[in-house]
Amino acid sequence: MKQFSARRVAGFCLLVGTMGLRPAGAQQIGGRTVFPFLDLPPSAQLAALGGMSVSARNDDPTMLFGNPALLNPDMDGRLALSYVAYVADIKQSTAAYVFNTQKAGRFGIGVTYLNYGNFEGYDAAGNSIGTFGVNEYTVGVSDSYTKGKFTFGATTKLAVSSIDGSRSVAGVADAGIVYKHPTQEFTAGLAVKNAGYQFSPYPGTDRAPLPLDVQIGATIKPEHMPLRFSLTAHHLQRWDIQYLDPNQRGQLDASGVEKKPTKSFGDNLARHFTFATALVLSNNLNIRLGYNHLQRRELRLENTSGSAGLSFGVMLKISSFQIDYTHATLQASGSSEYFTLSRNLDSLFKKKDGNSTPPPADKPRPDRSKTRYRKVGS
Repeated sequence: MKQFSARRVAGFCLLVGTMGLRPAGAQQIGGRTVFPFLDLPPSAQLAALGGMSVSARNDDPTMLFGNPALLNPDMDGRLALSYVAYVADIKQSTAAYVFNTQKAGRFGIGVTYLNYGNFEGYDAAGNSIGTFGVNEYTVGVSDSYTKGKFTFGATTKLAVSSIDGSRSVAGVADAGIVYKHPTQEFTAGLAVKNAGYQFSPYPGTDRAPLPLDVQIGATIKPEHMPLRFSLTAHHLQRWDIQYLDPNQRGQLDASGVEKKPTKSFGDNLARHFTFATALVLSNNLNIRLGYNHLQRRELRLENTSGSAGLSFGVMLKISSFQIDYTHATLQASGSSEYFTLSRNLDSLFKKKDGNSTPPPADKPRPDRSKTRYRKVGS
């Protein structure tokens, strides 16, 4: 029965995502959904790949947040811990662990916690009433099943948002499919992210949709080239994801008439894609570069975009540890730093067992039947 569970859940979530392809008014990019932190990349590698990836298949357990179908044997027994320092006092911590069982199959456990720091509270008269905290977190379990060249994966998780003791809870599901070429380094993936339902909204507010995102992408490393390329198309359930500020002042033409900015087909198309490349210097050293055009356009300042939407990362393996670091620029006035540390725990325990001294073997007794005796004279 287990062999069909991942495929059934994946198929159901993909169906929900396909239904979202209609131009529904509820499917907005920002400001119309709850739990927007679900779209944040929780690890250094995902941030370096433009903030998302459904096809980068490797041994990093945090890739299950990008697509649960990326679970693979190279992740078995690996634990990854991530820490993100955003602007101001906003911090995010993430843990992911993957294990394989003989009967139930391969599973992944993912936990992410986002802390916005402490805020000063005031009453209606403007008097200080102390500080309060704001935090959000998710706890999820992923399952995958491989059939030939395809892997099916699904994740179910609980999302909680808390402000000064008030909470909002939602059930969230991710599902995906990954195709891996049998001989070449080429993978393609499809994923439906953040399909779910808000069980309980904040007091005094109405239920709102989750930030549903349908993504498709591919990763390829050409033969004899030290480069790996990734391309991901996102928000496929909605074509128009451009936003024009109605208060933005336009340029004046020759007649002195203000010309307001208009939507562009090319810009809207580019907002649906993230690009990433990795320089594979060796199995122990990779350098990554990513670009997210939607982030660049939405987080640019009025007069400049700076390095918004760009991310730079490094992967380094030292002994049995893998260290990932990424610097991602949010906008000209701020950036975020990502750190991920991972290790295979199974090899750690096996190594300890292997170093134990085996008990001494019993000495063999001599075979008396083959012993020769020599007569000694008087």
